[in-house]
Amino acid sequence: MATTEHPPPSRLRNWMLEGLSDMGKGGHTGPHAPPEPPHKGQRWYRVMCLTGVDYFSTLGYQPGIAALAAGLLSPIATIVLVLVTLAGALPVYRRVAEESPHGEGSIAMLERLLSFWKGKLFVLTLLGFAATDFLITITLSAADASTHLVENPHLTSTLHGHQMVITLFLVALLGAVFLKGFLEAIGVAVALVGIYLGLNVVVVIVGLWHVVTAGHVVTDWTGALTAEHGNVFVMVGVALIVFPKLALGLSGFETGVAVMPHVQGDPGDTEQKPTGRIRDAKKLLTTAAFIMSGFLITTSFITTLLIPADDFKTGGPANGRALAYLAHQYLGGGFGTVYDVSTIAILWFAGASAMAGLLNLMPRYLPRYGMAPHWARAVRPMVIVFTLIAFLVTWIFDANVDKQGGAYATGVLVLISSAAIAVTIAARKAGQRKWTIGFGVIAAVFLYTTVVNVIERPDGVKIGACFIAGIILVSFLSRLARAFELRVTTVTLDPMAERFIRDMASRKMRFIANEPGHRDKAEYRDKIEQIRADNDMPEQEDFVFVEVKITDPSEFEASMAVRGEVLHDRYRVLTLEHSSISNALAAFLLHARNMTGCTPHIYFEWTEGNPFANFLRFFLFGQGEVAPVTREVLREAEPNRERRPRVHTG
Repeated sequence: MATTEHPPPSRLRNWMLEGLSDMGKGGHTGPHAPPEPPHKGQRWYRVMCLTGVDYFSTLGYQPGIAALAAGLLSPIATIVLVLVTLAGALPVYRRVAEESPHGEGSIAMLERLLSFWKGKLFVLTLLGFAATDFLITITLSAADASTHLVENPHLTSTLHGHQMVITLFLVALLGAVFLKGFLEAIGVAVALVGIYLGLNVVVVIVGLWHVVTAGHVVTDWTGALTAEHGNVFVMVGVALIVFPKLALGLSGFETGVAVMPHVQGDPGDTEQKPTGRIRDAKKLLTTAAFIMSGFLITTSFITTLLIPADDFKTGGPANGRALAYLAHQYLGGGFGTVYDVSTIAILWFAGASAMAGLLNLMPRYLPRYGMAPHWARAVRPMVIVFTLIAFLVTWIFDANVDKQGGAYATGVLVLISSAAIAVTIAARKAGQRKWTIGFGVIAAVFLYTTVVNVIERPDGVKIGACFIAGIILVSFLSRLARAFELRVTTVTLDPMAERFIRDMASRKMRFIANEPGHRDKAEYRDKIEQIRADNDMPEQEDFVFVEVKITDPSEFEASMAVRGEVLHDRYRVLTLEHSSISNALAAFLLHARNMTGCTPHIYFEWTEGNPFANFLRFFLFGQGEVAPVTREVLREAEPNRERRPRVHTG
């Protein structure tokens, strides 16, 4: 709102904050190029590969985790996972794509349903679990990539025992790439996903061939299942119980809706009604879910039947790399090494996709809430923060894939549960009774799964709680530090308000800050008499009243509308609508000064009450000690005392 003089920034500061001035305009932040208009972009199957580097890369570790969790029941438990995916997660996220077609996802849907501080705190909690999901994606993917590297027969003697160092190096390399500048390369994602899935098709076909040709493998498995569990009903029951441990196979849906802005859509699409984009995004989600479901069932089947159970355990050759184990076992070292390289590449790129998700998600909310410093909108400082946190998480979990599975599953399940709740509420608001019941049942299933996962593997909720506590603490400290910032983005005057200001510019611009009561004639007459008496002013001086209507006080940055009216045929009143009285008044005074070139004066009366309590009222509810706070906001916004609007208090 005002020109502020600062010393010239250093080259390092310029580099670190590059692009900051453009961040947040139009709501788009992060490391990617801004989304292209709906008539451009990429075909949906190419964009599917962008989410596929996260979703499909879980094949690198999912079969091993399933075998550890369910043992011989792994294929049956995986079928339960697939049914939940296709009948639960997929319908939910198809509806999310309809309700939130610009990539905001389920968090934005819930944000729209809740207001004031309860909404902000709820979003901060979900952001904590989203941070858990994305950061564990980075660390778990790096850990699994290092496992494939260390366990490669050609390298195991050289690299054995150095998994922690390799994992930290991969995380650091990821951070370095983003510091240099990273654009999501859909072409790279298409190549990686195409090669990786192609190699997995070969491994699956060869694995199934060995299962079929060695007939005793199937009979041994079914015999062991019957001996261990008795009958099919017990097997299904146990599979349902262990299902929450397999929840990693549900990852990727939130990323699927996040990449929607890249989908081409139809030539006639508009930002308000992107019909083609929504249709093709649904194709993307459905195709990815069916491809992944097919791979999950077949890979869990062949790995359970062909790999000894002890080899899945920590330290075993198949731990975290079950399909790579089969590739080396049945297709030789050459093919196995190619498979390892492909797996390492897609796992590393999954980490890049997760980092991109973090850099898109956090700046979308925290700076807008005033709960992060300005530099949080810039990519490079946030890359450093997230990389350091990833180092800490890697160290805490000892770069172990199995240990991180619970935390990852918790983040995934909380986000899917929140999405299910959001679409249930959306269906209810739309009066769709059958969809409301259906989505309600799905939400109940995911909530149950989340609770069971938290009880059995509390690591996930512990690290999620740490992220939530950290985000909330930093958020409130940041909001406290930024309390006196000018946070009005734009000021819009109606014709009457503009006429009042233009008229006053020919004389002294004098405004009276008034807290509206009954708005009767006596209120305005008494206020003028009080201001004249307190400031010893002659009667010929005229004033315009300024009143502020509080909107949502939890909002930090917002635009402001100014409406002018004449009350009782005599008193000119300007009504400002904003989340904070002091900020609204300061922004209005600066706007009036810039508009006319004259220095405005504003008159207050002191607020009664304890100053600390009044400050808390300002911090939480946008009101309180108005006069000194308005003056402080003006001082922060305009360092030149000569140009600063004048504040008078009596």
